[in-house]
Formats: sequence, structure tokens, C-alpha cells
Amino acid sequence: MVSSRLTSKQNDNGLIINLAPTGGVAGKAQTPYIPITHNEIVEDVAECLELGIHMVHLHVRDEEGRHSADPERYGRLIESVRKLPGGRDLIICVSTSGRYDPSYQSRSRVLDLDGDMKPDMASLTLSSLNFMSSASINEPETIKSLAAKMLEKGIKPELEIFDLGMLNIAHVLLEEGLIVSPIYTNILLGNIAGSQASLSGISAMLLSIPDDWVVSLAGLGRSQLTANIMGITYAEGVRVGLEDNLWLDKDNHVLAKNADLVKRVQRIALECQRSIETKTLVRKRLLDAEIG
Repeated sequence: MVSSRLTSKQNDNGLIINLAPTGGVAGKAQTPYIPITHNEIVEDVAECLELGIHMVHLHVRDEEGRHSADPERYGRLIESVRKLPGGRDLIICVSTSGRYDPSYQSRSRVLDLDGDMKPDMASLTLSSLNFMSSASINEPETIKSLAAKMLEKGIKPELEIFDLGMLNIAHVLLEEGLIVSPIYTNILLGNIAGSQASLSGISAMLLSIPDDWVVSLAGLGRSQLTANIMGITYAEGVRVGLEDNLWLDKDNHVLAKNADLVKRVQRIALECQRSIETKTLVRKRLLDAEIG
């Protein structure tokens, strides 16, 4: 079934907002607003949760502010987020990024968390790729092993797609039964080695994605605003946050806060007459589950 997203004037469903507040790259030297510590991340998520986000894509850092795959840090953070007012309504996704450690053993540990520490979703990048000064290594066997463990543990994959090749891998995983419906994907635009934030950059991908998949558009750096606008217009959702972009303006004069970026998405959606989806429907659609 071929998607009809680009044949419609506007998506009819309410918008889904996915916050990526931290990432593993930017530090306080780049912006004082990047949340690094456990408490800083929780405070930012709390503020944006009150604004109406539906999902959060989490990274954790060690004592020196470097990216960490430590499952205990993730578990404590997930517990703290769930204790926030409305925290159990929020879909919590953790990173299994290959940008910092390509090994399956290290990246998969977070998938063993259980109880109130267990994430709802985990990221799954569908191929290796280059960034400006580093690479994310995702070997085929590692991708399949992570997908299989997510399936076994009942953790939904948050597919990360940077180009058409990665989308093709998603279809292969679906055919092999390693991912199952409902399927959620972030299309990340603007990376030097990926598709760009333009209609030509997204059209082939959107037309190749079945209508029953849930798609969010994300933009890296100055591409974030353009990607947000295209996501509001053509997709089910947007990903926004300081992981992807530190600035409010394209000339990099005004540093952003996570709440600023969420509020901007909401203003644009309002001007475009695009409603914001309810948390109950988002949770049921993505997890096939009621709010717990």
C-alpha cells in the first residue's frame, strides 16, 4: 500500500510532538540550556510535558557530561520522569545509538530494564552513517539483534531513518517479522550524509511509507524549523529539541531552550489549523495500549 500523504492538502490526524532534549554531543560550552544532569533533564521534560509533548527521546550522560549507555542511569531517569505529574501519560524512548559505542552488548543493556524503569520504546538506527565529525556504526547483524531483543522485551522500536536506503531496511525488517505494527519512525533531515529538509528530500520517502505507519519529521541544526513545518503539513508528527538544534534563529544568534522549541511548534500548528493529538490516542496508536 503506497502512502497518500503528499496527495492530501494536510494530515487529518492531530499532531504528535516528540521531544529530544539532550542527545550526547552538545555540552555547556555550546549552550547553558542543554540539560546534562539527571535533575536538569527531568526539569526540562517536566516543563515540556506541561506544555503538551507526547513522547520523549532520552539520552543520559556520565559525571563528566559524556554520553552513557549505563542502564542504571537510564532506569533512574525513567523512574523520575514517570513520577512527574502526567509522567505516566508520556511515551518514554531511550537511545541505543551506535554513535558512541557500536557494540550490541553495550547498546542492548538498556533493553533489560523492567518494572517502572522499563522504557516504552528504544531508538533503532537502520544503517551506518557519517555526521560532520563522527560516524554512527550500525552493522546489519547489530540492527537485527537490537530489533529482535526489542520485540522479545515488548519495547517498540523508534525507527531512525536518514535516507531511502534506511527506509528499505525498515521494509526488510518488517518482512522478516523483526518489527511489527504499529510502526513509528523519525525521518531525520539535514545531516551532511542524509536526505535534506526539502520536498524533494522527503517526497520519495513519504510516498514509500504505508499509511498505517506513524511518521515524525526531524531537522538537524538550521533544518529543524523547515522540518517542523513539513512535519506539521505532511506527517503525523515532529521531533524537536536541543539534541538536534541549539538555536531559535537560522543565523545562530539566539540560543534556544527546549520549551522554546516546543512552543514554536505549537504556534505554527495553530496557525496551520493543525490540532494537537491527545496523549491517550497517541499512546494507544503507538503502543496499542491504554495509559497506565
